Amino acid sequence: MSFVKAEQLYRMAEMAAARRRGISLRHVMDEFRVEERTARRMLRKFEDLFEGVETSDDDGRRRWWSLTDVPYIQHRVLRDNELAALELAIRRAARDGADTEAKALETARDRLVASYSRPMVRGATGYSEILLLANGFASRPGPTRKVSEDYLNLLFTSFRRPTMVEIVYQGAHDPEPRRRLVEPHAVIVGTRHYLIARDTDADREYRQFRFDRILEMQATVRVFERDPDFDVERYSAQAFGSFFSDAEHGLVRWRFAPGATAAAREFVFHPTQQMTELDDGSLLVEFTASGWLEMAWHLVKWGSNVEVLEPPELRTMLDRVRRGEVKILP
Repeated sequence: MSFVKAEQLYRMAEMAAARRRGISLRHVMDEFRVEERTARRMLRKFEDLFEGVETSDDDGRRRWWSLTDVPYIQHRVLRDNELAALELAIRRAARDGADTEAKALETARDRLVASYSRPMVRGATGYSEILLLANGFASRPGPTRKVSEDYLNLLFTSFRRPTMVEIVYQGAHDPEPRRRLVEPHAVIVGTRHYLIARDTDADREYRQFRFDRILEMQATVRVFERDPDFDVERYSAQAFGSFFSDAEHGLVRWRFAPGATAAAREFVFHPTQQMTELDDGSLLVEFTASGWLEMAWHLVKWGSNVEVLEPPELRTMLDRVRRGEVKILP
């Protein structure tokens, strides 16, 4: 076997061990820039060479290969805070459009996470949040608040099994706190922290539970089937920041003045944004999301250099923020 082929198979082992679900045929094709026939041949060789390879099929009949208990990559190589910094660097590079750097950092992250000995760091500060990020359970849309380490530890255990958790939650419209049994699917860490879960007593739609309104959280032994189609990045993209509301979700259109066009072009305001330079030199930014107040908090920094075209409710909200009439704290 050539050195190049051996290196590719070792890279596949790192990816399969580091990623929560493993790797698919498409991952191999994209990673090594090979055709489907070659990728299938590589996966067959991968199965032959590595013990502990497990395969599974999702609802779309797509096959996944995962790898566990790989002795030669289970060594401690990185401190917790360094791994967290690496994950944040990947996200920042991707948001800044630095695709080559983001790809290189992802490769390094996968290699390091695969080599991480989980029992050795189970009690480390920030361990749960780091692994939530590394496994795609959390998202960081913006500035963050402190969050209960006990809650994150409990949720990390629940995510891995997965098992339901019981919370006592003070809803905004509930006169008294209510005890709820929920199926946790993600944590969104942003201006506010949210647990994304399905309420077993309601319509089983995904709901956001603010961490500061969770008065108690307890683990259970009740297992549930995690939705294989749920993706935290896609879910969080419905919002501008960390708050999502069906009532506010819709098309957003901003126009930046010609003097601010160059600066605005450097921003990734939202993953789905479209930018169009107009005839007068101004810049039109369009995307679909919710979270008018968080948008207004950001837009106020641009002063008179930005105009809200749609929706009118956001335009009103921005005017109120500029006048200091909004008393809601972050």
